[in-house]
Amino acid sequence: MAKVKLLFLIFLKIGAFSFGGGYAMLPFIQQEFITKYGFISNQEFLDLLALSQSTPGPIAINCATFVGFKVSGVLGSISASIGVIVFSVIGLTIVSKLFNKFKDNAKIENLLKVLRPITLGFILSAAFSSTLDISWNLYGILAFVSAFYLLYTKKVGSIAIVFIYGIFGLIFLR
Repeated sequence: MAKVKLLFLIFLKIGAFSFGGGYAMLPFIQQEFITKYGFISNQEFLDLLALSQSTPGPIAINCATFVGFKVSGVLGSISASIGVIVFSVIGLTIVSKLFNKFKDNAKIENLLKVLRPITLGFILSAAFSSTLDISWNLYGILAFVSAFYLLYTKKVGSIAIVFIYGIFGLIFLR
């Protein structure tokens, strides 16, 4: 039961201090669950990212559910998932009520200007640290480059890419 409470508290903290959505949470998840507590490995983190992308729902909830289940089963999943959404629900409720009042406020705009590049830094940090644990064979390199190109140019959506590359991997990579 101690791990269930710990999962809730860690994800509560992650949810409270991660601005920019689920991707911005990834370095916090790495720091807490891989480095600090050793609850998941780097490879499991990469699996978590792949699963979170290929299942419906927000990445933050999917990550919390995956890590929670890995650490402490169904109760861990529930605890982590609730923990990660508490501040979002409270925050969005408050922001939605105050949005019209403060939408043209220069201080709020300046705050957002500062938070945007920080959020991008969080996302890139998780991406770069994850590159060390990927098996960079020919398929991995081709998949990375082509998926990046297709997403960047908006020629194919992320769902189609996951589906197509997943099927290709199942058929040709054994």
